[in-house]
Amino acid sequence: MIITRRAFTTMLSLTGLAALAGLSPLQFISESMAQSAADVAKPVSLPDMALGPNDAAVTITEYASMTCPHCAAFNEQVFPKIKKEYIDTGKVRYIFREFPLDIKAAAGSMLSRCIAKDDAPKYFAVTDMLFRQQNDWVVKNTTETLTRIGKQAGLTQQQVEACLKDQALLDKIAADQKYASDVLKVDSTPTFFINGEKIKGETSFEEFAKKINPLLKS
Repeated sequence: MIITRRAFTTMLSLTGLAALAGLSPLQFISESMAQSAADVAKPVSLPDMALGPNDAAVTITEYASMTCPHCAAFNEQVFPKIKKEYIDTGKVRYIFREFPLDIKAAAGSMLSRCIAKDDAPKYFAVTDMLFRQQNDWVVKNTTETLTRIGKQAGLTQQQVEACLKDQALLDKIAADQKYASDVLKVDSTPTFFINGEKIKGETSFEEFAKKINPLLKS
């Protein structure tokens, strides 16, 4: 499904994001199976935001939407355990990729990119903040709350507004989302790839461990 420009503009006006009305619509997708680890690893438009060494034996790639409650629950309950056990010990490289399911999610992803620039740890910290405050900025006035978060992270009002109007940035997020849907067949969030193997939905730490540990031994 593709959101039309008229529907896109209407949705923006209803969510307090009317300033984004001129931006391109996001692409959405259909069901199937992933291609290969090489397809997952391929960079597209935006540089990957990753924690852990480049040469780690295991690479986990997460596709998430900033408005997805299951993604927020995973971020709070499971990701810290993966980080402590595998990322901080150099065993896993963890890549986070944006897959916005709506315009609010796109705005949150854009803000994370603008605040962090090329600083991956900062990007993960801002993304964590957005997930933890999800109910505030998704349910309430989105623009005001994202502006407050942006200011807390050091941006000015003008910088936040410029970020949320950045057509080039939105185009890149949309292009990466389209690649994920067309090539990797991502159609829901969260979706994970562990060395190319696709796992859909909120997944427990124990289930991750069952997948990761054999790969570390091989």
